[in-house]
Amino acid sequence: MHSHYNSPPNGEFFVLYIYIMNYLLLCTDIDGTLLDKDRRLSPLTISEIKRIKDRIPVILISSRMPKAMRHLQEELGILDTPLIAYNGGLLLDGEKVMSSTEIANHVLEDAIKLCENTTIHLSLYNNDHWYVPSMDYWAKREAHNTQVTPLVQPVSKTLSQWNHKNKGAHKIMAMGDENEIELLYNTLEEQYSSEINLYRSKTTYIEIAHKSISKETAINELLTQNYQHITPKDIIAFGDNYNDIQMLKAVGMGVAVQNAKPEVLEIANAITAKNIEDGVAIAIKEFIE
Repeated sequence: MHSHYNSPPNGEFFVLYIYIMNYLLLCTDIDGTLLDKDRRLSPLTISEIKRIKDRIPVILISSRMPKAMRHLQEELGILDTPLIAYNGGLLLDGEKVMSSTEIANHVLEDAIKLCENTTIHLSLYNNDHWYVPSMDYWAKREAHNTQVTPLVQPVSKTLSQWNHKNKGAHKIMAMGDENEIELLYNTLEEQYSSEINLYRSKTTYIEIAHKSISKETAINELLTQNYQHITPKDIIAFGDNYNDIQMLKAVGMGVAVQNAKPEVLEIANAITAKNIEDGVAIAIKEFIE
């Protein structure tokens, strides 16, 4: 099925042709996709999701931690719906952990060593806990963007606590100087490409996750556990970035916002308006009666 929004030169949107399907599940990325320029939910987005949520479960799927997603779920009235955090590393249904995939601590240990004598900030995440070495520029920026306050302690202390409790990171985030980040990326990629996925959302950021997970694997797990009557073809999904590509290709209707990366626009079944122009809400209006 190919439905397309075509974007004429003046930037307005018109629908070329659409098959209205009965979608049974909606999955959407958050940052760069669902939120407006202030990283908030617009009134139109809230009303469109509230309009459909009792018929079609709405799943938030993000590289964020659960705590940075729950206030959005609350605003949308979907707290009773599962959420997919850490790009698929953690799948929660309320307090129930449906699946959890952590990075091995030897990877973190090496990352800490590689960052020693650099200006790189390492943020470490496990479930609803976020640890930072100090409230520096990067920690403050993330706290502002996600509305979550981190716990401050040395990375070595977090590592030894996790070793002691047999825990690992759901996500490691490295932020800092572009050149230092490039070097860290290349070194980790070379040594651990069989264990981790490294993803650069910006030139100054690296998000590190377990190799075996993605948004697509998490959706499949969700269907297996909670929605056995639904197949990927019954899903409409929204995204903007490289980590959304597999998900958008796997579902029945993969929609990219207009501000998405060129590679995402390329594979999408449809393109809607930019995130800051209520793209997701506009598409929901068009595709879901």
